[in-house]
Amino acid sequence: MATRLWSRRSLMATAVAAVTAAAAGCMRDPKPAPYGRENALILPSKKRQIWAVAPAINLSGQRDVDPLLQADLAFEQLQQIGGLTVLPVNRVAQVYVAMNIENAQSPEQAAKVCEALGADGLIVPTVTIFDPYNPPKFGGALQLFRRVPAVAVQQAGVDEKEGTVRLAGGEIIAPGLELVQSVGMYDAANGSVRDALQNYARGRHDPAGPMGAKEYLISMDRYCGFAYRSLAEGLLYEMRKSR
Repeated sequence: MATRLWSRRSLMATAVAAVTAAAAGCMRDPKPAPYGRENALILPSKKRQIWAVAPAINLSGQRDVDPLLQADLAFEQLQQIGGLTVLPVNRVAQVYVAMNIENAQSPEQAAKVCEALGADGLIVPTVTIFDPYNPPKFGGALQLFRRVPAVAVQQAGVDEKEGTVRLAGGEIIAPGLELVQSVGMYDAANGSVRDALQNYARGRHDPAGPMGAKEYLISMDRYCGFAYRSLAEGLLYEMRKSR
């Protein structure tokens, strides 16, 4: 009889311990979701280059588009490209003031800006569509005025009297200066854009955060960052075509 009572007590103690352990396990914080990993962009050049970012040109018709802020957002994305050193917009703005211009309106001015900064290229962002309301819309472009070696200019057969010479992925708009550009329209109402946005957000936000990737649809600055990243990727693609 005593043996049976002891067995029942042992079973009850074991059951209580199991329930207590399970409750303690439920009270513990769950294992945090791991961060993703974004795709890295690499400059298609054997030599490291220096690019400067100019104030953005606003063609959207929206007055609340800040050219300096847009340039900063483009700068944030470009500086993540491997093999590239990027000069911030305030450096270019100082040169603009010294040259008494608002923006580089000709290849010659772009070349002078690059020369003043010791840069290999000048990036000019352009905003064509700007709608911050959910779902946001952004249209824009990145234009790269890039120095090219004298040998490449000679091989392209550029003559000052002939004007521009079209190349694969760009055109030489003046002796020693090449134009490469990337243009895009990003409407978050489109499924393909949302898929691209999800891929971009992976590794760039806290997966356990309350908003997750949706914060890129609410914050226009973050959404513009996504757009400039896509434009930068297109710019590198055009550069590879010209090699």
